[in-house]
Amino acid sequence: MLHNPTGKTRLGLALLLAMLAILGPLNIDMYLPSFPGIAEDFGANATLVQLSLTACLIGLAIGQLVVGPISDAQGRRKPLLISTTLFALASILCAFAPNITTLIAARFLQGFTASAGVVLSRAVVRDVFSGKELTKFFSLLMVINAVAPMVAPMLGGAILAYPSAGWQSIFYTLAIIGILIIIIVAAKLKETLPPEKRIPSSIGSSVMTMGSLMKDRSFIGYALVVGFVHGGSFAYVSGTPFVYQDIYGVSPQVFSVLFGINGIAIITGSFIIGRLSGIISEVKMLQTAVAIALTATSLLLIMTIIQGPLASLVILIFIYMTTMGMIITSTFTLGMAKQGHRAGSASAILGMLPMLLGAGFSPLAGINEASAIPMGAILFTTSLIGFSAFFTLVKTDKNEG
Repeated sequence: MLHNPTGKTRLGLALLLAMLAILGPLNIDMYLPSFPGIAEDFGANATLVQLSLTACLIGLAIGQLVVGPISDAQGRRKPLLISTTLFALASILCAFAPNITTLIAARFLQGFTASAGVVLSRAVVRDVFSGKELTKFFSLLMVINAVAPMVAPMLGGAILAYPSAGWQSIFYTLAIIGILIIIIVAAKLKETLPPEKRIPSSIGSSVMTMGSLMKDRSFIGYALVVGFVHGGSFAYVSGTPFVYQDIYGVSPQVFSVLFGINGIAIITGSFIIGRLSGIISEVKMLQTAVAIALTATSLLLIMTIIQGPLASLVILIFIYMTTMGMIITSTFTLGMAKQGHRAGSASAILGMLPMLLGAGFSPLAGINEASAIPMGAILFTTSLIGFSAFFTLVKTDKNEG
């Protein structure tokens, strides 16, 4: 694989890696419009249905911690093909779930197997790119990848619009997508981690690699910033299906559009980082992003307390999700810049924390189904913690700008 490829090779790689990375967002977002339907079919409350999202996020988190170090030892291609095959099977299992408990368990398996696409697409980027090209390419990948959260709920809503299509049809669709990805990866993706650059595979070596990352002050700072701010956003992901549809009375199709436009926000944030890298310090752009996120979520919490109009929630969440695009892109490029041979493990930590924390936050948004306050409170609190992590770990590190 060429180092810092350009032209058609660069674009082709971006499309291929974006296709891998979308497994995570599709797996999370595509079934959101079906939450009320799943609750009705299984006679389950909102919190139980949200636990199926929590299980998926825990699977995504644990899976990255497992697959990342394995890929540092075995290469990227083989673990990716095996995991994606299992993802297709897990999707079918979700469709056949006879009750909410089985669906929750199957969603864990689906998240665990989808994790390979998330963590390995990032590791491949680090294998192939370096310096400012790493920032520019990852921002391009994020722009392409941000289409998935925008399209996924719309696609789910479109599937549910057919009278004969139940929520199970969404999981059949995910299985088909998984199979298509397997075929394309097998045909197009070359191994990017040569044997001489691999880390010996053992539990001890994996623990040592993780331990060395934990001692890197600025890396942990970046991980905590993206972990809490991105992780907190899953309270919005799990909360808005009920807030928008049950409290504000919008249809599944309108919800899909309102949710999907935040993909444009993520694209905008990623685009800003990509265009301004080399002009403005990425650390300063990250500082700006965490400050805006905290301001937007402060106002959002106020709007949920006073039961403000739907438009106020939509606008403030759009601003918040714009900073999310900036934060995800900048923390990845800054955190991965010095990782080299341990890119798989570093990518696993950066990807795992948002999923793991999000798994805890997402069911909390449904504590009071008649109010949007729990969602607003979680978004504000996690933004505040992310803001604090930046100024206590990243900004004070003498090695950072």
